[in-house]
Amino acid sequence: MVQDILKQNNITNWEDLTYYIKNIPYGRNSNREDFTLVLTEKKGTCSSKHALLKSLASEFTTKEVKLIIGIFKMNYENMPILERILKENKIEYIPEAHCYLKIDNAYFDFTVENPLYPKIENDILEEIEIEPYQVSQFKVNYHKNYIKNWIKDTKQSKSFEEIWNIRENCISELSKD
Repeated sequence: MVQDILKQNNITNWEDLTYYIKNIPYGRNSNREDFTLVLTEKKGTCSSKHALLKSLASEFTTKEVKLIIGIFKMNYENMPILERILKENKIEYIPEAHCYLKIDNAYFDFTVENPLYPKIENDILEEIEIEPYQVSQFKVNYHKNYIKNWIKDTKQSKSFEEIWNIRENCISELSKD
């Protein structure tokens, strides 16, 4: 099925594949566990798009391709649209998880046409390499645990649930953009 879709879209090399993926609209797929849905549903998130690219990389390139989760400071300097929400809640930033690729030691973000990575690269707090199957439950758990530890370490006055709800409001606001 994947090969058929690639063939139908004349995707024969890595550049064609990455161009195609970054131009598919941003959106959550019906099943987080099946990142091939990016091709059939013609939409995807940073997680599903990059997991798909990582899983197909060896067929299209000889370069070393790593799938990365980066935790970054989501603030109104790198995301100006969030200024109102963060200021109303008296939060300087919220640790947010973003997936991207590291290809031969250079970073690439194929989530959308205007990638997020250049806007956040100076605000990255931590990075780990993962496998494509880990973009579903592992990524969510990793992100939630990071936030819980951040709340303790920085002595935040809000609970995890409050922070997570503020984060969801931020994501909702970003999705409108």
